[in-house]
Amino acid sequence: MTRRSHAAISLSVLLLAVSLCSFAALCLVRGAPMADALVYRAEGRAVVNGGDLYGFTVTEWRLPATYPPFAALLFTPAAFLPVPVLKAVFLAGNALLLAWFVRLSARLAGHALPLPALGAVTACALWLEPVFQTVLFGQINLALACLVLADLTRPTGARLRGAAIGVAAGIKLTPAVFVGYLLLRRRYREAATAAGAGAATLAVGALVLPSASVDFFTRHLYETGRVGKGWIVDNQSLRGLIARALGDPAPGPLWTVPVVAAGVLGLWAARRAADERYGVLAAAFTALLVSPISWSHHWVWCVPLIAVLAADGHHRLALAVTVVFTARTMWLLPHAGDLDLRLAWWQQPLASPYAVLALGLGVGWGVARYFSSARSSSASTIRYA
Repeated sequence: MTRRSHAAISLSVLLLAVSLCSFAALCLVRGAPMADALVYRAEGRAVVNGGDLYGFTVTEWRLPATYPPFAALLFTPAAFLPVPVLKAVFLAGNALLLAWFVRLSARLAGHALPLPALGAVTACALWLEPVFQTVLFGQINLALACLVLADLTRPTGARLRGAAIGVAAGIKLTPAVFVGYLLLRRRYREAATAAGAGAATLAVGALVLPSASVDFFTRHLYETGRVGKGWIVDNQSLRGLIARALGDPAPGPLWTVPVVAAGVLGLWAARRAADERYGVLAAAFTALLVSPISWSHHWVWCVPLIAVLAADGHHRLALAVTVVFTARTMWLLPHAGDLDLRLAWWQQPLASPYAVLALGLGVGWGVARYFSSARSSSASTIRYA
């Protein structure tokens, strides 16, 4: 090992240590609520003790279980951990998952990160708002994103490619959008594998927790209010943007029409993307836009987006995206009580930065594709005239 590489590794380790220690100190100052980890623990205890999986609420925010029964089965080990140990496990686990996610994002972008760079990028990525909130809340967003991205970056034709996507969809239904993505890209074998794996998770949940499965898929799946208030600034989906812009907590058809249009156009972009990397990102951000609720911490897909933009030489755009996902503008606005519904017009983009960014990138991609096609058509006309 050369002196330069040794110095790079030392600097990377120092940066990562400073970042993690700063985060841990901030957690101690804020009390490290990790509310979602406590919900997962309660789900595991409900399974172990034979309780009502969807009948409890925990923490001062009275949070219920919102995931399919299969997820609760995976959470059973958490039932046996004391709360301080559980929080430490989630903190360490999410830090490792972030490093893996950074590595997978680099792989999607077509680059292999050396160890020093991996440590440095992981240290910086921790402070992106969606990542920060994921770790602070004890969420599983990074685990699900890693399952999906690990599957999509495996070699074409790899055995059981698609299975991890199905498992992710069995834990939390939203990753099922990538089954549709595989179908749109005509990768039918992988789509079938993903669908089969997802069906297997549903079968396991139904066999072990039949009553909870019936309750979830016939009732609780459709209770969007159970997840939380869709109009607060925490919700960065298109529904949240429209509700705040209209000052109406239930925009109804005024939300449905734009969401359907965004979904169709987003999936069309995922299908038509000549570069599959952008197809993957289009599918991910379309799902985040059209979902009734996409909390800010769900947007961890900003990590591969930044990686792909930087790898393609779009450094200014990558920097702008990084700024948007670091600025935390939605938390700087008054949002106690129902103030989210009484924002001034100029505050609306600041209240919905992720949705606005996703829409802007989508429009920009469409315009660039139109002019690219127009130039190609013009060149062909001149060539064959």
